[in-house]
Amino acid sequence: MSAKIYNKFGYINISENLIANIAGLSATECYGVVGMASKKSTDGIVQLLKGENLSKGVKVSEENGKISIDLYVIIEFGVKISVVAENIIEKVKYNVENQTGLKIEKINVIVESVRV
Repeated sequence: MSAKIYNKFGYINISENLIANIAGLSATECYGVVGMASKKSTDGIVQLLKGENLSKGVKVSEENGKISIDLYVIIEFGVKISVVAENIIEKVKYNVENQTGLKIEKINVIVESVRV
């Protein structure tokens, strides 16, 4: 999947990986987020991703020109999960829309784990 923006000079092609990187970096900047998570489907083990692999904790999909983003995160113990999730949604939506010019329809935050 890649998003295309057309103008009078041609088009701009924005890759799914770029959107995932912007979303992953934005999410990890939020207070209460330990990092992005990658879930191995075979054994259910959750891994904390390093900086270069943040996009593996993000799933970007497009349907009829509408983009939705799923973020798999690990949250710090002792913070209110709903407040952290709302902050993640706001920050990711703002950064992706401002940096790419695309409109985001929905952002889902999936809390995979809590760390001390």
